[in-house]
Amino acid sequence: MPDNAMPGPGAGKPVADPTAAGAPVTAKTPVKHGEEIFAKSVDPRVLMRFFGFLRPYRTTIIISVVAVLVFTLTQIAVPLVIRYIIDKTLPAAAVNLTAVAKANAEYLLAIAVLGYFALALMNYLSNYLQQVWVAVTAERVLIDLRRAMYEHLQRVSLSFMDRTQVGQLMSRLQGDVGSLQEFLETSIFAIGDLALLVGIIIVLLALDLQLGLLTLSVVPILVLVRAIWLPSAKRAFIRARETSSIVNSALAENINGVRTVQEMGREGFNFNAFREKAVENYRTHLRATRLAQVMVPTVDTLTGAAMAIVILVGGNRVLEGTLGIGVVVAFLFYVQRFFDPIRSLTMQYSTMQQAVASGQRIFEVLDVPVEVQDKSAAIDVMQGRTHADGAVEFRNVTFGYVPGLPILKNVSFKVAPGETVALVGPTGSGKTSTMALLHRFYDVWEGQVLIGGKDVRDLKQESLGRHIAMVLQEPFLFTGSVIDNIRYREEHASREIVERAARAVGAHDFIARLPQGYDTVLGQRGVNLSIGQRQLLSFARAIVADAGILILDEATASVDSFTELQIQTALEKTLVGRTGLIIAHRLATIRGADRIIVLQEGRIVEQGTHEELLALGGLYHRLHSMNVASFDDLPQAADSRM
Repeated sequence: MPDNAMPGPGAGKPVADPTAAGAPVTAKTPVKHGEEIFAKSVDPRVLMRFFGFLRPYRTTIIISVVAVLVFTLTQIAVPLVIRYIIDKTLPAAAVNLTAVAKANAEYLLAIAVLGYFALALMNYLSNYLQQVWVAVTAERVLIDLRRAMYEHLQRVSLSFMDRTQVGQLMSRLQGDVGSLQEFLETSIFAIGDLALLVGIIIVLLALDLQLGLLTLSVVPILVLVRAIWLPSAKRAFIRARETSSIVNSALAENINGVRTVQEMGREGFNFNAFREKAVENYRTHLRATRLAQVMVPTVDTLTGAAMAIVILVGGNRVLEGTLGIGVVVAFLFYVQRFFDPIRSLTMQYSTMQQAVASGQRIFEVLDVPVEVQDKSAAIDVMQGRTHADGAVEFRNVTFGYVPGLPILKNVSFKVAPGETVALVGPTGSGKTSTMALLHRFYDVWEGQVLIGGKDVRDLKQESLGRHIAMVLQEPFLFTGSVIDNIRYREEHASREIVERAARAVGAHDFIARLPQGYDTVLGQRGVNLSIGQRQLLSFARAIVADAGILILDEATASVDSFTELQIQTALEKTLVGRTGLIIAHRLATIRGADRIIVLQEGRIVEQGTHEELLALGGLYHRLHSMNVASFDDLPQAADSRM
């Protein structure tokens, strides 16, 4: 998408989804960028895998199902009790009954009334329990799913994250997990609906077979209507969901790119484009709503027809004396309840379709392979050593992000422990890629990257994280206090250590001026600080990490020259006894490096000190000539070693 945050001419149209058929996502198959849609059919594999998350909660699920069934039984039993009360009340009112018969009838009536209230109490308790236990189980499964996705996304290789939109992942973490939660809740209640439906049919036929069959004669009509209605309704629901996704995507993109939108003056154009998407979303939802409501009057009409059958046929038989009035009343109660589970199960089918699609999308994320993994025999970078070895070596390294298009081509160099080496070169020459390989964010295609003489693929990634500290061009701060951001790597670092690091990089003064000093809570990504201030905090964080290797990737690009000088003075002390790797476009910042490596098109073309490279008159000399202005804005003290 262009920087102006507006979609191209083809945006907003449904696109084919390469993962919709259930194909697993691999490292070369990013999470789909198409709209969220319903699954084509119920995939039992997805359901079975989802039910795997339910196994730890078998007890609560059984309790929930029992509560649902008890609640259903009370619903079936209540009309029978009412029928019993009516049939016992009418004879008791007859004047020709003996006193004993009346007493017996009144006694039975009292028992029936008590039974009714007992059923009402059981109905209330079972309803309460089913609601609570189903909600508890659904929430627990929801948490487990999000934990599983979060844990996996923390470990997936950066090659996957490079090709995947964060918004798509958030949609799966939030919306799709919520869909599965809704499915879980409704599926347990669906058991009750099925039991209620079957129970009502059995009771109707048991009370009176002839009247029961006549009453149920309207069901085939409902089945036929539903068969005609479902395909059109399903297409309408799918389209409504697609357009909702398009609107949400456009909204999120334009909010994230609001600076560029305002800079380019695209507000009016973007609003018109968004309005078109919103109108289409309105139309599709309106159509889906209309189709969804078709079943409501249909069910109501059939309910009325069934009740008319009961009144007409049952009433005549009561007058003929072949049927008790209590049976007719019970039939009316059951007819009113009979179509409720049908309506509910129809909606639950749509919920299941959506849940299968959501489950498939969630498991696509969980199935993303972790390309960069520790070997079973991986060792700690410090294993067998009394101190950290900061030696770094690239041995015939070839690497790229796209197959067939290498960024680094047979690159070899060594960095001795405690040596400070700078990497320079034109954009795209592979400088940042070397740093990513050193931390093993990616694996090399060919060759080796070694730390302390050990191939990084033989070392535990967690130990690499403790041995290497990085300061990037775009500092990332987390929502939380200033002190927590500085000691992000070393969470148990004392306030004294944090303040010492902040003073070393010149951050203490501006931190002290914040409302709560080091305890000031930063906004998202440190938005309440300037870029330069955020960078100073990231430097302080690297110092507190106290790693054996320090990597600076254009780390001073966002600070002014005098702040940069202050940082370099602090780093001169910090780098003592440590290995330093520095990437910088401002060549003034790396003049004091022990050695400078010049990269061009993925190959090393020059090496040496600043003076030696200038004397060569090669690429570094040309870069220096174009970059000479950056020397004029630094005091002479910057010429000293970092």
